[in-house]
Amino acid sequence: MTRILIADDEPRIASFITKGLTAAGFTTASVEDGIRALDYGSSGEFDLLILDIGMPRMDGLAVLAALRAMNCAVPVIVLTAKDSLQDTLAALDGGADDYMTKPFRFEELLSRIRLRLRDNQGVRVPPVPVRGDVSLDVDLRSARVRGRTVPLSAREFAMARAFLENEGKLLTREQLLSRVWGYDFDGSSNVVDVYVGYLRNKLGPERFLSVRGAGYRFVAAPASPSKTSSGA
Repeated sequence: MTRILIADDEPRIASFITKGLTAAGFTTASVEDGIRALDYGSSGEFDLLILDIGMPRMDGLAVLAALRAMNCAVPVIVLTAKDSLQDTLAALDGGADDYMTKPFRFEELLSRIRLRLRDNQGVRVPPVPVRGDVSLDVDLRSARVRGRTVPLSAREFAMARAFLENEGKLLTREQLLSRVWGYDFDGSSNVVDVYVGYLRNKLGPERFLSVRGAGYRFVAAPASPSKTSSGA
């Protein structure tokens, strides 16, 4: 099982990333300060490190420098609110494999994680899900439904992946907002309903069941279109 270490002193962000990665098939652990990030990150028990810069006890860039000085080759994605060119270059020159700024979209982070893990030979990357006659193609950013290729926008793809990875489970609007649009998106928006409508048109209305007042459930092989509800 692929293990990912999350080093961030903001519990809300660490929890958000943990939930998303767990749903995607990864095993995670999280730490809230730089000393523990260095300790855990250099242990050899993790396949990738998501590293914040502004952490207590030891700065993230210092953690990164220490890891590389120890010849620790664990892939590191720096995830930080610092967005200046100077900070970006300092991290990349210091040995980071990638650099992302907050706020961020989870699906972009997940794609970068998968890319870095593919570059790291021997690490098993959880596959993109296939459910019934629906599958997703990451490279083409498309779905395949009953042998037919359907192009998807970036957010349509992210939402489709969330549904396939949680087949049969209720996904609330808040869960879909955080998964597809980011942890700080306005929860009062009806954008989830709009995008579910897009997916119904592209993948089949009978696959997306409304749960009144709660959210949606994806069914890969519904009994028949006439027996399912497609109302928002």
